[in-house]
Amino acid sequence: MSFKVFDKWDLEEVKIEDLGLVNYVCLDEILVPHTLGRHVKRQFAKSRVSIVERLINKIMRTERNSGKKNKAYNIVKDSMDIINKRSKQNPLQVLVKAVENTAPREETTRIKYGGIGYQVAVDIAPQRRVDLSLGFLTKGALQSSFKRKRTVEECLADELLLAAEYDTRSFAIQKKEEKERVARSAH
Repeated sequence: MSFKVFDKWDLEEVKIEDLGLVNYVCLDEILVPHTLGRHVKRQFAKSRVSIVERLINKIMRTERNSGKKNKAYNIVKDSMDIINKRSKQNPLQVLVKAVENTAPREETTRIKYGGIGYQVAVDIAPQRRVDLSLGFLTKGALQSSFKRKRTVEECLADELLLAAEYDTRSFAIQKKEEKERVARSAH
């Protein structure tokens, strides 16, 4: 018996094309994406948490949604329905494609040498790539719905669809390209 996420979406047809992220985008079959934080005490254990639950947890990061897991759960669930209506695709595949497209490949770090600080470009670990990607996606959705008539669900669906198509109107794509542009200038 296979479980479906939100009792609707099948994970077996979802494919990850970015080979660097295969081990870090978890597509385990779960009925309810809620692990009760079992992973927090072990290093790198969040890579075994479902990508849907990680998206839900990132939505809870803002002041207005802090600790409201049920509210974040419903936001993601409703946005998945909106994605399916608009694109006629499996919304989990759209989510995975959006994470792949918005995960930056390099960033800068500060190195002090001889009392002078330099910005140096470094490659990003796959775990951090997924974290940054989910953060960009949720931040873009929450910003675009703040003090506007559009709901968070609609904005999250728009953000995921634009990012999956690599559309530069997406906040997450803009942030990724900005981070990579700064890293290129630090070479």
